[in-house]
Amino acid sequence: MKRRLALLLVPLVLAGPASAAEGILPGYWETTNRLLSPIPQKKVEMRCITAAEVAKFMEGPSNRHYKCTYPTRSFADGKILLKGQCRSKKGRVVDVSGEGSYTPTTMQLTARVATEFAGLTISGRASTEARRISETCPPAAVAQTN
Repeated sequence: MKRRLALLLVPLVLAGPASAAEGILPGYWETTNRLLSPIPQKKVEMRCITAAEVAKFMEGPSNRHYKCTYPTRSFADGKILLKGQCRSKKGRVVDVSGEGSYTPTTMQLTARVATEFAGLTISGRASTEARRISETCPPAAVAQTN
């Protein structure tokens, strides 16, 4: 359960607007994801985000474990607000909320999640700090996106 919660939180911090014009710029990005609770973890990733991927990147997270919807999604004036739910393939529901800030070359988000497991509510917090480190991606990073 803790590992799956962490897998949900990592993509959550990459969420953002449906309109790339108000969001981040394409390029080579460094993202530091931290699971703050219940069990602290840290992961640093380098990622090439092409112009074609910006809108998808900014629409909000879903991954192979969870499909997420965000009825509340605000990404304007440098502020981020997300509220929604993620549902696992087995039907587990996770309530998600997040707040943060962004510029065309940076993003910061703190997220809270809550789910039930064996009749107990399990809550967690995560954060992400992301920054664009280059306008262009190294050839190896470009190859990974194709």
